[in-house]
Amino acid sequence: MTTQAPEIAAKREKTELVLKNIYNLPSTPAILTDVMNLLNDKSVNTSKVTQVISKDQSLVTKILTIANSPLYGLQRKVTNLDFAILLLGFSELRNIVSTISVMESVKNKTDKFLDQKEFWLHSYLTGTASKRLADDLGYDNPGEAFVSGFLHDLGITVMHRFLHSNYVAIHEKATNGEALFLEAEIEVLGLGHMDIGQFLLEKWNFPVTLCESIANHHNPSNAKNSEFLSAIIHLADYMTQKLQIGAAFWDVGMEFSEESMKVLRFSNEAELNGFIEGYREIFTEQLESARYFS
Repeated sequence: MTTQAPEIAAKREKTELVLKNIYNLPSTPAILTDVMNLLNDKSVNTSKVTQVISKDQSLVTKILTIANSPLYGLQRKVTNLDFAILLLGFSELRNIVSTISVMESVKNKTDKFLDQKEFWLHSYLTGTASKRLADDLGYDNPGEAFVSGFLHDLGITVMHRFLHSNYVAIHEKATNGEALFLEAEIEVLGLGHMDIGQFLLEKWNFPVTLCESIANHHNPSNAKNSEFLSAIIHLADYMTQKLQIGAAFWDVGMEFSEESMKVLRFSNEAELNGFIEGYREIFTEQLESARYFS
């Protein structure tokens, strides 16, 4: 039976209270602060940025993986961090380091309810696809699309780490066929992973448009200031399901928004499906590039 509105509101209030009172909810990660401070310093040089980032070899590997992604769009193979910074520039590097640092700070250990490698892969595919779609569809800030796409499901891993018993209940409802994953989130917590992601990113003072696009990546028409960006993230997320490449189990049953079809200027479903199919080969290549991305 569908949970009634007053009960949903009460559960939402309870969940928000828990989130506000998690004392170990991570603040901005230290390496993010260090790198951001450097990148905001107009006098900094590439060697200094390289020196700081190189302290974390996992971070270096992830930066190089993203830079070499078939969907990210660089025309030359990136073989080392200095070359990556030269090709990417500080602005793109800032976007990449932001997403990686945020995701690292909230991830939990893999268990039978969430495989962290699969979560990273879905996030990585959605982020790099969002950037490519932003370029292809004419959005003027593809870097923002990358960050938003990469962090769109941040709330999933936050639930898994900080609201674990609730997450297990949600997972079981979805696995047993009682409800779709997002429906189960609302039933158990009174809000969805989109809302939780928005909560955390607002806490970290991320841009309003980015937070809004993450909050509305399942329903882009609800976005007041970022419908186009939200629709791009929605499409990238949907593409992983449609192509069954890097698909997330919590997106099973996801449907593409009719309003987003209009916003992205697709005239009908056949045109949309043809557009998506045109990305199949590059998504497949992406899987190979992501083998170390976990």
